Amino acid sequence: QVQLVESGGGLVQAGGSLRLSCAASGRTFSSYAMGWFRQAPEKEREFVAAIRWSGGSAYLADSVKGRFTISRDNVKDTVYLQMNSLKPEDTAVYYCAATDAPWIVTTSSVYNYWGQGTQVTVSS
Repeated sequence: QVQLVESGGGLVQAGGSLRLSCAASGRTFSSYAMGWFRQAPEKEREFVAAIRWSGGSAYLADSVKGRFTISRDNVKDTVYLQMNSLKPEDTAVYYCAATDAPWIVTTSSVYNYWGQGTQVTVSS
């Protein structure tokens, strides 16, 4: 079992910044990867960012490139999502996810562990 604990969500004005954190506990694997997804009301879950634990290869959705940065802390088993220049369309529930079979990291179906989600609201 892997447990994911998220923090850092909140309400921010457009153009502002937030930093989301996701701490993982439990069994880990050398092929581990973690990612961020978001889901707005009445919309499907959308890929945001992912990072491979070994090597640190990062992947970002086109909609957030240049604004968001994903990073990892191997000692703390924690992944971060630094969100800058936030827009109202970034408003969503953000979910942290993990997978031990990370040949694909940009689709939700490969992830078998999920956090509880944290609300990010960006006002105009």
